[in-house]
Amino acid sequence: MKKILKYLGLPVLLAGLVWSCDDLEVPITTQLTPEVYPQNSTQYIQTTGPVYAAFRGDFSFSWWWSQTLTTDEAILPARGGNWFDNRGYACQHYHDWTPDNGVGPWDWAEKVIGTANQTISILNTAMPAGAEKRTMIAELKTMRAISYFMMMDSYGGVPLDTVYGDFSSKPRSSRIEVFNFIEKELKSAVPNLNPASGISTYGRPNKQTANAMLAKLYLNAEVYTGTQRNDDCIAACDAVINSGLYLIEPRSTYLQMFYPNNGPAMKEFIFAVPYDPTATSVGYNGQMYHARYDVPRSERAKFGLPFTPSAPRSTLPSFYAYFNDATDIRNKQWLTGLQYMNDGVTPVMVTTTKKGYDQFYTGSDGGATYTYQVNLTPDVVLRQNPALFDCGNDEIAWNMGYRNIKFYPDATSTNRNQNNDVPFLRYSDVILMKAEAILRGGNSTLGQTPVALVNMVRSNRTTSAAWTSVTLEELYQERSREFAWEAWHRNDMIRFGKYEGQWGFKTNADTYRRIFPVPTYAKVLNPALDQNPGY
Repeated sequence: MKKILKYLGLPVLLAGLVWSCDDLEVPITTQLTPEVYPQNSTQYIQTTGPVYAAFRGDFSFSWWWSQTLTTDEAILPARGGNWFDNRGYACQHYHDWTPDNGVGPWDWAEKVIGTANQTISILNTAMPAGAEKRTMIAELKTMRAISYFMMMDSYGGVPLDTVYGDFSSKPRSSRIEVFNFIEKELKSAVPNLNPASGISTYGRPNKQTANAMLAKLYLNAEVYTGTQRNDDCIAACDAVINSGLYLIEPRSTYLQMFYPNNGPAMKEFIFAVPYDPTATSVGYNGQMYHARYDVPRSERAKFGLPFTPSAPRSTLPSFYAYFNDATDIRNKQWLTGLQYMNDGVTPVMVTTTKKGYDQFYTGSDGGATYTYQVNLTPDVVLRQNPALFDCGNDEIAWNMGYRNIKFYPDATSTNRNQNNDVPFLRYSDVILMKAEAILRGGNSTLGQTPVALVNMVRSNRTTSAAWTSVTLEELYQERSREFAWEAWHRNDMIRFGKYEGQWGFKTNADTYRRIFPVPTYAKVLNPALDQNPGY
C-alpha cells in the first residue's frame, strides 16, 4: 500500500519553489504563486508533500544512526578500511564525538521545520477557513512538533522558529521552553486532527499520533525539565487506548509488521514513515539502510537481493543478551550462528582462499582454495587496527556480529532501496509507556497494572508463562526486545540511566554526552547559537 506517496507528492515547479531559496535576489519567473496554486482540496494536499518528503528523506540516516550507534544496540566498525569514514561511526560508539562530527539530526530536522513553516504560510494564505484547513494546519504543526521533539531530545535547547520568511539569527531557547512549545503545539493540534486511522490518514499524523507523542514527551519529562509528568503520560496513553483504533499484533504476524509489504493494515501502527523505492519523483532517496548495511554479503542469494550488501553493521553481545527466551518470536529478527538458505537445510557456503578467510594465516599455502559454511559470531574484535576501529578485511571479520533483519530485505526492489515502511509510533509502545509511568509513580487507571500491561505485549510475542511481577529493569529489557532497530534505544538508555555504561569498546561515562553538541556548520550559519556544556 505505497500509493499513499502519490497523494503526498507535489508538482515539480512547486518543489523547486520550496528548495531553491539560496539566492533571494533572483526574480520570480514562474506563475506558481498562492494566487494560482493551490486552489482546491487536491492541490492543498499536494502542497503539504514537501514536508513529508523532507521527513522521509533523511530519517533513515540522521535519526537512526545517532539514536542507535551511540548505544549498545548497534556498532559499525571498519573492515579493512571500509566504512571508517573519517571515524564517523567510531566516535558514536566511543562517545567521543565533537561539534565537527555533525552527530544527530540537526540539519535534517531544521529542513523539516523550515518546510513546515513555509507550507503553513502558503496554506494560511491560500485556503479558505474551515474544518479542512484546521485539520491540514494541525497535521503540519504536529510534524513540526515531532521534529522539534527530535531536536530537543538530541540537543537540549534549540532555536524556536515558526515564522516563514524571518531569516534573522536566533539564539537557542532553553530545553524547558522547547518542551513547553512542543506540548502546547500537540495539545492544540489534537482537537483538529483526523480521528480516523488506516489508509485515510496513513503517513500523516492523526489525533492519536499527537496523543502518543505527548506520552513520549511526558515519559521523558524528568530528563527534559527535571520534573516528572507520569500521570500526564498515563492520561495521554489512555487517550490512545480508549480510541479503540489499535491492537497489538499477535505473535503470528509480529514479524510481518516490518516486511516490505507492510502498510496501513498493520494494527499497531499509530504513525509510520511510508517508503517506496520507486518514488524518486517526490524528492525521496529511499529507505536503503537495512538490507545494505545488515545482511552479510555472503547471503545475497539467500535473500534474492539485486545488489551485494556491504553489511558493516551488527549488534553487540550485551544487547543480544536480552533475547533470552527461546519461544519469543522476536528472536527471529536476528541472523546468528551457522547460516542456511531459506529452506533451513542448505548451508550458505563461501569459497575463498585460506588467506582470504583469515588474513593472518601464515601458512605457505595461503592462496589455496578454502570453502566454509558462513558462521556469524557474536563478538566484534578489532583484529586489524584498534586505533582505526578495524576488524580486518577477511571472511572472519565480515562475519563478526549478529545481524538484524527486522526490516526484512526487499527482493522486489531494483535498487538498494526498500519498500518497508518504518513505524515511528506503535501501540505496543503506548502500552509499555503506560506500564513504565505507573512503575515510576503514576496512578493506575482503567484497572491496568504494570505487569498486566507488559503481559499484554508479551502474550503476543512469546508462549512462555505470563509474568507475575515486573521491575523497571525488566521493563527496560522488554523495550529492548520489542523496539530493536526502531531508533528508540538511546532515548530509553538515557531515561533508565544506562547511557553512561560500558559496552563494546566504550568506557566513556561523561554525562554531558546525553545531548549532542551543536554542529559547527549550524553555528557558522547562525552566529547566535551557543554551545552545549562540555563541548
